Amino acid sequence: MQEHIIHTKHLFPVLDEMLIALLQSLTEEEWRKPTIAKQWTVKDIAAHLLDTNLRTLSFARDRHLLQPDIPIENNADLITYLNKLNAEWVKAASRLSTTVLIDLLKSSGHAFCDFMQKADLHADAIFSVAWAGEATSKNWFHIAREYTEKFIHQQQIRDAVNRPGLLTRELFYPFIDTFMRALPYTYSDINAPDGTLIAVTVSSEAGGTWLLKRNNSNWSLVAADKTQPAAHVTIEPSIAWKLFSKGITPAEAAQQVVITGDTTLGAIALNMISVMA
Repeated sequence: MQEHIIHTKHLFPVLDEMLIALLQSLTEEEWRKPTIAKQWTVKDIAAHLLDTNLRTLSFARDRHLLQPDIPIENNADLITYLNKLNAEWVKAASRLSTTVLIDLLKSSGHAFCDFMQKADLHADAIFSVAWAGEATSKNWFHIAREYTEKFIHQQQIRDAVNRPGLLTRELFYPFIDTFMRALPYTYSDINAPDGTLIAVTVSSEAGGTWLLKRNNSNWSLVAADKTQPAAHVTIEPSIAWKLFSKGITPAEAAQQVVITGDTTLGAIALNMISVMA
């Protein structure tokens, strides 16, 4: 598949504006509601979004390097370390009022968006997108990954407080298009004859279809192909965002996913994880 850039820079201010309006509308009870993000409440997720802004500005913009206090030798070590950082921040942020939290999200959000706007899309990113199997990534992919982080956490809040979601063509399609870049990595250890095609469709006008093909013993995304898919997976947006961010398990999603053709081959797609987890 000829690489195409996923443009997300212009969407950060849109997401931020929607987030602030959402948080300002919440009652004290809604701030305390549990979410699909394991042990985190709505307030905890808002605090994590603030941490995302501040950590990105400090590390990527200002090159304020934090030395890990545990050995980082593999991806599992990195995830353990990031989970530790996240937990420490959320615990400390419990001291903040919701008003202070919103004010800090506003100010840091403006600086975050400004930093993203100035990034060179074609330069090497400071971090690779590990869940897509990349050792080095371009900035456009790293920025798109950051967009998916902001999208998913706001969506988790909206889900918890029963507010309309972000599942529009403008906001959801770049999110799911970025997530689907993990498909080749998800299938990397799966053997199949060369020429095998797998189609993954996320339904509704907000979604689309992604084609994964086996060539020269490797899987890759292709823009178009007339081959009959060996397996075709169809999933609704309301399930896709939860499944691919580990909000629900493949077993929980299976009853709401349609797989035609080779169901065993198609079901591998349900194991795709497009977050650091």
